Amino acid sequence: MAAKKQESNSKPKKRNRNPDANANPDSSSSKKPKLVSSKPKNKPVEKVFKPFKKTFGKVKSQSGEEKKTPLSKRERRIHAKELTEARKKRRKQHYTLEQELARLWEKMRQRNIAKEERSKIITEAIQKMKGKIPEIASSHVSSRVLQTCVKYCSQTERDAVFDELKPHFLTFASNKYAIHLVTKMLDNASKKQLAEFISPLRGHVASLLRHTVGSVVIEHAYQLGNATQKQELLMELYSTELQLFKDLAIIKESRLVDVILKLNLQKGSVSRHMSSVIQPILEKGIVDHTIIHKVLIEYLSIADKTSAAEIIQQLSGPLLVRMIHTRDGSRIGILCVKHGSAKERKKIVKGLKGTVGKTAHFQYGSLVLACIVSTVDDTKLVAKTVIRELQTILKELVLDKVYSSCTLEVILVTDIMEKGDVQNGRRPLLQLLNPNCTRYFSPDEMASLSLSISSLNAMGELEVNRETKSLKDEESSYKDNSGRDVTMAEADGSASSETLQLVEGSKKDPSIRRQELLVGSGLAKNLIDMCTENAEELLRSNFGKEVLYEAATGGSGGILQQTLGDELNALHEAIASVAAESKSEGSEKEHVLENFHSSRTIRKLVLDNPAFAATLWKKALSGKCEQWAQGHSSKVICAFLESSDAMVSKLAKEELQPLINRGILKLPEKKQPANEG
Repeated sequence: MAAKKQESNSKPKKRNRNPDANANPDSSSSKKPKLVSSKPKNKPVEKVFKPFKKTFGKVKSQSGEEKKTPLSKRERRIHAKELTEARKKRRKQHYTLEQELARLWEKMRQRNIAKEERSKIITEAIQKMKGKIPEIASSHVSSRVLQTCVKYCSQTERDAVFDELKPHFLTFASNKYAIHLVTKMLDNASKKQLAEFISPLRGHVASLLRHTVGSVVIEHAYQLGNATQKQELLMELYSTELQLFKDLAIIKESRLVDVILKLNLQKGSVSRHMSSVIQPILEKGIVDHTIIHKVLIEYLSIADKTSAAEIIQQLSGPLLVRMIHTRDGSRIGILCVKHGSAKERKKIVKGLKGTVGKTAHFQYGSLVLACIVSTVDDTKLVAKTVIRELQTILKELVLDKVYSSCTLEVILVTDIMEKGDVQNGRRPLLQLLNPNCTRYFSPDEMASLSLSISSLNAMGELEVNRETKSLKDEESSYKDNSGRDVTMAEADGSASSETLQLVEGSKKDPSIRRQELLVGSGLAKNLIDMCTENAEELLRSNFGKEVLYEAATGGSGGILQQTLGDELNALHEAIASVAAESKSEGSEKEHVLENFHSSRTIRKLVLDNPAFAATLWKKALSGKCEQWAQGHSSKVICAFLESSDAMVSKLAKEELQPLINRGILKLPEKKQPANEG
């Protein structure tokens, strides 16, 4: 029955016809034409315009009767304001107090106010807020007043505010207005107060890290805490047992692998717990904090092959750009570049588009760029995205000037511009000119470049050994500054420094990659031209001299001499012309042969490049050696006699030997080996 009913309902309904219509077509009941028809049934109803309702005020007439008169615009505005104020007073409990505090805040935050007057105003404000601070701290007005009070008040007043807020810190940690007060309190907290703040966070670190606002508080506490407090915050993220039992978390071991061995924890259980903590954080894109970078690098050290590959896949792209400003973040970036697939590497390189110049100036970001130019096989993509952007700012990179024209929207520059961060722009260029040179990278940085994920390392080594038959890899293990085991591949003794394997799974020959990125992209020619135009400035620069030296010698393995011989000769001529300038006693500028940095660079060029030595001798030093036989310039003169090239030493010996015999020029004493004598 239900089916029949449904069928009957689904059939279209036919209009009922008048049975008399066919019988009598001329009947009056027949259908009328539309034009003659009466009023349409569905005629839209027109809305009646209602004029603005005026507000009337009550005015008494002479007879005593009240009359309503319309209010003016000004009176209506005042009336509306009064209604708004009354509504706010009903809705906000401390609205009147906030208004009073706002007026005091306008006075206390002025820069030209006297300290005594500011102290009086702050004391008055704190007295008004006393007992009500937890209730008003979440307000966007009162929180600003409290921040200023905490910044300028006395220590006694600050302690009183801290004691009043202490039971509510956990609540305020996730409030978008109170968070600024909390961070200000932490900045001015004593060691005891900091410990009292970190203690209630126990059991809530993971949940707060998943919160956009709460993660900022955890990061701030992590940065200010000592080693024990940092370890306490991290331990909760490693395992449920460490979260429940406080005594287990207090151990000296900092590496997760050592913690697992010390406490006999199950590696699989730890990995699953960390995965449940990390995944929501990555899904929300909260990857800017150092504590998260630390957790990720520790997780990758114990993760299995599938889990590690998933993390690399999630991070590959714009997220990684926000992480490479820290030590652990740059290490994660290097691991993603080395162990990522071709598709993931492409995402990483494209994610750097528009930020390469800024990234190159960061201490740790420059390491990621050095890894990219040494690892990624898609040289066309790297040349288009990375090399092209570096070419536009070559002088700023080489001289290590702050690059301000590049905007980096995803990174807070004020948070990551630390001391020394603007002295690293030249390192991606040096990595191409002389790969993996220990003169330009510290042991800790070399260890970072050599990191690998143990679960993915075996697969990467098989790929390298299959594709690169000319290299004989010998694996050695050592520990970096943080105590982590780092796997490096050492090249055969007959191989050049560029054959050191920084890559995991890279298939292209390193020398071919260098040739395509350095020479094929036009970077080398532009770099030599820039060095030729600014030879004197680079010679005097503490950092620019390194790039000038590498370019003038033709790069490691003479990679530039094959195709850019004429440009290198022009560079040698430019350096020799600067050295050939006459020595003026009254000039404030020191001559390049007497300057500390430039004299050392020229001396090294004479020892390592016979072509430059011949050019310098003919253009600047021939017949003028006596005036340069003292001071820093004497080291340049003596370098001709110390050169291993017979032609160079023969060129200068005739003029320099008489100076040695007369005692004007003194050769440096050669250091004797320690085991002799």
